Amino acid sequence: MRVTFVSNYINHHQIPFCDAMYERLGEDFCFVQTEPMEEERVRMGWGAELEKLPYLRLYYEQEKACRSLIADSEVVLFGGVEDESYIADRLREEKLTLRISERIYRKGQWKAVSPKGLRKKYIDHTRYRKKPVYLLCNGGYVASDFHIVRAYPDKMFKWGYFPESRQPGMEALRAKKREARQRTGKVSLLWAGRFLKLKHPDYAIRAAARLKKEGLAFSLTMVGGGELEADLKKMAEDCGLGEEILFTGFQKPEEVRRCMEEADIYLFTSDYREGWGAVLNEAMNSGCAVVANSAAGAVPFLIKPGSNGRIYPNGKWHMFYRQLKELVENPEEADRLGAAAYVTITEEWNAKTAAERLLHVLDGLLQGEVNFYGSGILSRAPVIAPIRMYRQMLKAGKTGEKENGTTDKRHRAGL
Repeated sequence: MRVTFVSNYINHHQIPFCDAMYERLGEDFCFVQTEPMEEERVRMGWGAELEKLPYLRLYYEQEKACRSLIADSEVVLFGGVEDESYIADRLREEKLTLRISERIYRKGQWKAVSPKGLRKKYIDHTRYRKKPVYLLCNGGYVASDFHIVRAYPDKMFKWGYFPESRQPGMEALRAKKREARQRTGKVSLLWAGRFLKLKHPDYAIRAAARLKKEGLAFSLTMVGGGELEADLKKMAEDCGLGEEILFTGFQKPEEVRRCMEEADIYLFTSDYREGWGAVLNEAMNSGCAVVANSAAGAVPFLIKPGSNGRIYPNGKWHMFYRQLKELVENPEEADRLGAAAYVTITEEWNAKTAAERLLHVLDGLLQGEVNFYGSGILSRAPVIAPIRMYRQMLKAGKTGEKENGTTDKRHRAGL
């Protein structure tokens, strides 16, 4: 089976999955990069050593060869590219194609009322509802967005990003976190990412000010930079947090992981505009207890409230603070959640599992069958409206829904 993955550019969040596919398929797997990486992401370390990847092909340097790969592969994974011309011939010839998509209405599903937008969605997606075109949903709200435009009925799978999954063992991670606490005598909090409004880094600063006011011992590390950096630093200064907060600036991926492995609690505060948020995978893999906004794309797929993390509804800072304060005051609970988060990534949501399951699903699709796994990666992506997701997640957490990892649905493809 020849599988070609087409996207705008490869990054360190996709490389582990591509490595796993290449390990299984060898030269029958390629990643076609359609454009050079943005300079900002190169500075963040995302472009390091790409030329060493044996499966990477650059469309803008090898157009003829890349066109041939896209046309002749049994399967094409198509994600992160606005230009539909790359797969136009495949769609016309009804060759098996899996789109990989984040949200199409991340600024609000009310935008679906646009006649121009609906026509574009029909041309790109809805008209293929009965064709061998399927959707891998990069986030918990993707299925709801595409359901609005009546695309991919019974053909939407849970998917995501699969950054490097490390397995140092939870005891080794506990030792790192304990050593960090002994150096400072404080619970270690971490926030990492670009300082943008959609990521709400101010939540972390506001929470730090409140924790200090209530006499709790903690340290907060803010990793990253961006348009809000000056405002955040002034906010911290005005709140008298000079001894509690460290701003590190942008760090390379390896350094970010080191910070995560030493942190007790990770703050993931992005709103609905965060398509996925691979830092959540990494923080969970690092054994952090996570306090997460249920609005961010990765959260509904990765977090089981009360089991492997804590969540709060979008825009509710006081509920965010309450969850955080409880963990600061109860280190044993933070340790329990961090250990469960570590298991979630190392045993399920990782590149190896994604590659194995995808190849199984592709075998079925090539035979005209859709095989959904019972839970987790490549299970059915549920259609849940954004406004209902927080309560749905809490309900699922209370009922203790199990992850069984088996396929639960087989039916003829193409409706």
